[in-house]
Amino acid sequence: MSIAAKYFPNEPEKPVIKTETIPGPVTVKKLEELGQVFDNRAAYFITDYYNSIGNYIADADGNLYLDAYAQIASIALGYNNPEILKAAKSDQMAVALANRPALACFPSTDYQSILEEGILAAAPKGFTHVWTAMTGSDANETAYKAALMLQAQKRRGGAEKPFSPEELTSVMNNESPGASDMAILSFEKGFHGRLFGSLSTTRSKAIHKLDIPAFNWPKAPFPSLKYPLEKYAEENKAEELKCLEEFEKVVTEWPTKIAAIIVEPIQSEGGDNHATSIFFQGLRDITLKHDILMIVDEVQTGVGASGRMWCHEIYNISPAPDMVTFSKKFQAAGFYFRDAALQPNQPFRQFNTWCGDPSKAILARTIYQEIKANNLIENAKETGAYLYEKLSAVSSAYPEKLFNLRGQESGTFIAWDMPSAKVRDDFTRKCRSLGLNIGGCGDYSVRLRPTLTFEKKHAAVLVDIVEKAVSQL
Repeated sequence: MSIAAKYFPNEPEKPVIKTETIPGPVTVKKLEELGQVFDNRAAYFITDYYNSIGNYIADADGNLYLDAYAQIASIALGYNNPEILKAAKSDQMAVALANRPALACFPSTDYQSILEEGILAAAPKGFTHVWTAMTGSDANETAYKAALMLQAQKRRGGAEKPFSPEELTSVMNNESPGASDMAILSFEKGFHGRLFGSLSTTRSKAIHKLDIPAFNWPKAPFPSLKYPLEKYAEENKAEELKCLEEFEKVVTEWPTKIAAIIVEPIQSEGGDNHATSIFFQGLRDITLKHDILMIVDEVQTGVGASGRMWCHEIYNISPAPDMVTFSKKFQAAGFYFRDAALQPNQPFRQFNTWCGDPSKAILARTIYQEIKANNLIENAKETGAYLYEKLSAVSSAYPEKLFNLRGQESGTFIAWDMPSAKVRDDFTRKCRSLGLNIGGCGDYSVRLRPTLTFEKKHAAVLVDIVEKAVSQL
């Protein structure tokens, strides 16, 4: 029995489109009504989650789409997965929801076991600590705080050195030395969230950043590789070495201390941009040379879709990064760390009311346990290989419309480029009219983000629709 059939015996074999237009009339009406009280201008359609199942998402008109977008990469096990529903209906979940602990002050009797059986059990090798958070942006911002506080502690002379009167006074005026002048470096086209600190490191699209005050933090170039990678190995190596040279130049010339860098294993929102172990190991070597912490943002790339539990494991970075952030497919959020010194030496410094959510950690535990029990990472690897092969054939048939296919040997983390943003957007709309929910990224790219229960039978439907949509452009 297939994995999807085990979970979803009533999952349809193909999409069902009932309306002449997408979105349909019921969705249009509901969007108008919702728009009176909630900004829904980014909505694709109104979703009927009660009737969504497995790898198929339903809309308010009764249309059923094969979903290769999965709530912007955040559904791991499919819609209405019975194991997730079982966890959601458990007494442990009810208590967590009804009593919503302020975890830093009043942690629950079972929070340690929930973490150890789920989030910590899934940690990258060597990572023994976790700080839980609310969202991917929150995970990144709390990682920034940890890096900045540790670097300031080192500058101060160690954990036992007290804050000076000058620090305590100046920080209340948002001035140094109490307010740090250190920086977090990010990379061109990177995306790390939309909150104030994370937004200062986001470099993917101007619309995300406009009108918002920003920290004066540096950026460095991310490699612009040619695909397929194996065909352009030497050119790509030269590009990566050039970017590493520019990165170290920024590090050495920046007027203040760079506390940490943050980098995605595959840049996601910025266009599914890839690099190789040459680049990532080079970053690690330079950060160690200059006493800079390395944060790997696995908010979108983590939890199995790349054919590894954590995408950065593809590159065998040694020694391992200092922190790894997560969210999306884990439903929970936070960051892993190896060095206990990244936990501030005083309470209330890394703090908010909830510090995460036990209910989401329960879901993360279920997701991890189902991944292990059903070998879902291997499924992502096998399905991805099949998808890449079939999409390569489509690219060969329509090389002017679908090109720069990438993600070979990266599970279902597959993407490609199209001639322009307009063509890409026309393509994704055409796909939805044919029953495939799919998403874009960057300026003119398309990305696949299916669940971990997405199998070859689903991939075959996807490829058929993609080919039809491309042929009609």
